[in-house]
Amino acid sequence: MLVFPAVARSEHPDQRRVDPRLEVRERRRGKRPGDAYVRIVRPFEDAFQRGEEGGELIATERTVLDRRGWTSTLRRLRTWLIGRPIHTGQEEHERLTKVKGLAIFSSDNISSSAYGPEEIMRVLAAAGAGALTLTLPLAALITVMLAIVTLSYRQTIRAYPHGASSYIVASDNLGSTMGVLAAAALLIGYVVTVAVSVSAGVAALTSIVPELYPERVLIGIAVVVLLMLGNLRGIRESGTIFMVPTYAYIGIMLSIIAYGVVRTALGTVPPFQAPAAWEGIEQGGQALGLFLILRAFSQGAVALTGVEAVSDGVPAFKPPEWKNARTTLTWAAIVFAILFVGIAYLVTAVGIQPDPTEQQTVLSLLVRQLTGDGVILVVAQLATALILALAANTSFADFPRLSSFLARDGYLPRQFAFRGERLAFTTGIVALSLMAIGLLYFFEASVSGLIPLYTLGVFIAFTLSQSGMLWRWWRRREPGWHTGLVINGLGAATTLVVAFVVGGSNFFQGSWLVIALVPLLMALLMGIHGHYREMARALELDRIPAAAEVAAEPIVIVPIARLDRPALQAIAFANSISSEAVAVHVTNDPATAESLRERWPEWAGTTELVVVESPYRALIGPLLAYMDALQRQAPDRPILVVLAEFVPRHWWENLLHNQTALRLKLRLFARRNTIVADVPYHPLRPPGA
Repeated sequence: MLVFPAVARSEHPDQRRVDPRLEVRERRRGKRPGDAYVRIVRPFEDAFQRGEEGGELIATERTVLDRRGWTSTLRRLRTWLIGRPIHTGQEEHERLTKVKGLAIFSSDNISSSAYGPEEIMRVLAAAGAGALTLTLPLAALITVMLAIVTLSYRQTIRAYPHGASSYIVASDNLGSTMGVLAAAALLIGYVVTVAVSVSAGVAALTSIVPELYPERVLIGIAVVVLLMLGNLRGIRESGTIFMVPTYAYIGIMLSIIAYGVVRTALGTVPPFQAPAAWEGIEQGGQALGLFLILRAFSQGAVALTGVEAVSDGVPAFKPPEWKNARTTLTWAAIVFAILFVGIAYLVTAVGIQPDPTEQQTVLSLLVRQLTGDGVILVVAQLATALILALAANTSFADFPRLSSFLARDGYLPRQFAFRGERLAFTTGIVALSLMAIGLLYFFEASVSGLIPLYTLGVFIAFTLSQSGMLWRWWRRREPGWHTGLVINGLGAATTLVVAFVVGGSNFFQGSWLVIALVPLLMALLMGIHGHYREMARALELDRIPAAAEVAAEPIVIVPIARLDRPALQAIAFANSISSEAVAVHVTNDPATAESLRERWPEWAGTTELVVVESPYRALIGPLLAYMDALQRQAPDRPILVVLAEFVPRHWWENLLHNQTALRLKLRLFARRNTIVADVPYHPLRPPGA
C-alpha cells in the first residue's frame, strides 16, 4: 500500500526539508503478528536532484541520455557526434579567451587577406597587365578604411559591453525599423560569408590537386557539414578545434611575406612568366577608367568583412567581456593589415597575374614563384585552404547569436533563441548550414561569382551601426562624446561611401540580388513580429476571470472504429471525465454497425453509442458534421474528443496501420472550441519476448 502523507519529516543526510510530494511511505508488515513499519521511498532520487528549498526537482544528465528502444541508438550517435550535454552552470567555463576569440571571430577577416588582393587584380586585369600596379595602392586604401572601422567598433563595444551587434545599436538609437534593416543585411552577409570562405578554401585545395576541381561543390558541402557539427559541440570546443589552423596560417604567411620582402629587396626573385595554357585567353580589352577602379576597390573591400563579428560576439568572451573583445578586435586588424598589404606588395613587385581559368589562386602562384614547387608550397596552400574553409566559422559564431537576439525580440521563430544541449544555438547553426549549402550549389562554389553578393549587406550594417553610435553620442553627451562623434562620424561616412560604391559598381554582377533580398527579408521579419504581437494580445489576461467564466463542462465524444481494447480504454477514460460521454461509430457497412450494437451493452455498459452511416465512405467529414450539430445545440460548451490510438511495439509497424487517429488529430487541432485527448494503447509483450 502506498501512502502520500500530508506532512513528512525528512530523514535525508543533509537534513534539508523534503517536500512531502517527493516522498512515498510504504507500510510494511513484519514476520510476527503486530509487527509493522513504514518505509520511506524517494522515487525521484535516481533521475533527479533536490533543489536548495527541498521541494523542487533538478533533472540530471541521466534524464537526457537514458533512452529506450530504437531512440537509444540515435541518442548514442548524437552524443558521439556533438558530445555529452553541458550543464547550464558550466556556461561561464564555455567562455572564450582572447587567443580563442581571435580564432573564432576574426578568422574571416584574417583569411580574406588570402583572396582580397586577388579579387582586386581580377578586375584590374580587364584593363591589361599594366593596370595591376594599382593593386598595392588600393590595398593600402582598404587598410586605412579598416583602421577607421576598427576604431569605430572599439567605441561601439565600449558603449555596448553586453553585445554590440549592428542590430542592437541601430534599434537602440535609430528605431526598430533601422534595427531590422541592419539585421536583414547582416543575416544575408553571414550566409554569403560561409559560401565565399568555403569556396575560397576549396579553390586553394584544387590549386594543389587540380583533379579535384570538378568535385569542388561536393567538397564545399562536406566542409559546411563538418563546420556545422563542430559548432554544435559548443563555442569553446569549436574554438579549440579551429585555433590551430588560424595560427598556422598566420605564422606561415608572415614567414613567407618576410622571406619574399627580403628576396625582392635583394633582387633574387625571377620575373613571373604566365603558363602556356593561358595563351589565347583574353585578359585585357577594357579601358582603365574610374568605374573599373571603383569595381576593383569594391571587390577588395571584402577584406573588411568580419570586423562586425567581434562586436556581435562580445558576450562569448571571458570577463571583462568588452575589454577582451576590444583587444581581440585590435590584434585582428593589425594581423590582417600586415598580411593584406604584404601580399599585395609582393604580387605587385613580382609581377604575378591572376589565372584566367580560376584553377590556381594568386597566392599559390606567388608562393610557387618565391619557393618553387616543394614542401613549402604544399604546406602554405594547405594552411590557406584550412583557414579559408574555417573562416566560415565566424558566421557560425555570429549568425546564431544574432538570430537569438531577433528571436528574443519576436522577429524570428522562438526556436532560434533556444540553446541546445551543448549551450549552442542549434536552430541558427543548422539554418545557416542549409542556406550556405544552397548558395554553394547554385553558384557552383565560385568565389568570383559570390563576391558581388558579399560586401553590400555588411557595409549597410556597418553604416547603420556607426550612424547609431553617432546619434547616441549627440543625444546623450556622455564623457568623451566629442571624440566619439569624430570617430563614429568618420566611420559612418566611410562605410556609407563604400556601400554606395559596392552597390553601384557591382549592381549588374550580383549586388542587385542583395538589394532585392534585404527588403524581402525585412518584410518577413516584420511579419513574424506582427504575428507574435497579435498572438500576445489574444492570449494575455487583462483581469482574473471568475470561476464561472473559466470553462464550461465539455461535451465528451469517443470516435471508435471497432470494439477492441484501445476503444474500451478510451471509453473508460471518457467516463472518468463525464457521465454523459458518447461513443461515435462512423461506418459504411450497416452489417458491421448492427453487430456492434448487439455487443455494445455487454462490453460498454451504459455508455451511449451513436452510429453514423457514411455511404460515401468518408470518416472525417461526417464526424465533423456530427460535432457541428452538437455544438449548435450547446454553443457555449466545448467538445472534448477522446481518441483511442494503438501504438505498435516497433516504429516500422506504423507503416502497416492507416494512422486514422493521427489524421483526425491534425484536423481537430484546427477546429475552434475543440479539445483533443489522446489515449495511447501499448500492447503487452507476449511471454518470453
